Amino acid sequence: MIIVVAGIKGGTGKTTIATNLTVIYASSGKKVLLVDGDEQGSASTWASQRYAMDWPTTWPTIQLSGKALRAQIQKMSPDYDVIIIDVGGRETTSMRAAISVADICLIPFKPRSLDIWTLGAMRSLITEMLPANPGLKAFAFINQADPKGADNQDAEEILKDCLDIQYIPVSIGSRKSFANAASDGLGIVEKKEDKKAVSEMKSLHLYLEKYVNRT
Repeated sequence: MIIVVAGIKGGTGKTTIATNLTVIYASSGKKVLLVDGDEQGSASTWASQRYAMDWPTTWPTIQLSGKALRAQIQKMSPDYDVIIIDVGGRETTSMRAAISVADICLIPFKPRSLDIWTLGAMRSLITEMLPANPGLKAFAFINQADPKGADNQDAEEILKDCLDIQYIPVSIGSRKSFANAASDGLGIVEKKEDKKAVSEMKSLHLYLEKYVNRT
């Protein structure tokens, strides 16, 4: 399974989602590859911190970009159970290359107008890519959710109505614990300081696993 965490708006927490899913899949016994396809290299920085802290790590993290990303992922995919690709917060060749080979495109949205307004452009990109990758499934969910809830509800209604992108009814809260875990090179399920954050991330993983088991 190849999962790309994508979006054309920066600051939506894509790297946080990608790295945390990597930890969860690896801890479940899957052979995982984390691919950093973002020019900023945030996932690679997280991995470097993890190695510096000497945390047990069963997966490799590599950097790929541009058209080479597609070719290399196709070559390596038989060797892994799960490949997770983190791409930058704008439409790039790397993002298109990743979506072209992915089974799942996972799109986090902050429940804010400037973020939700990019949904149409992301939908257009997914629709454009479907002929080249007809097996692609795109999922949207709310990340860095508003603790008061009002903005979340408005965003949910918009996401639910989007064709070609399926809404996941799982919200990940805006929590300092994610940043605290990342600064140590850890996933939230390893840090274990915030049980609600752990539960939310596990719920996202469980939703993806249920989808895979249905197909």
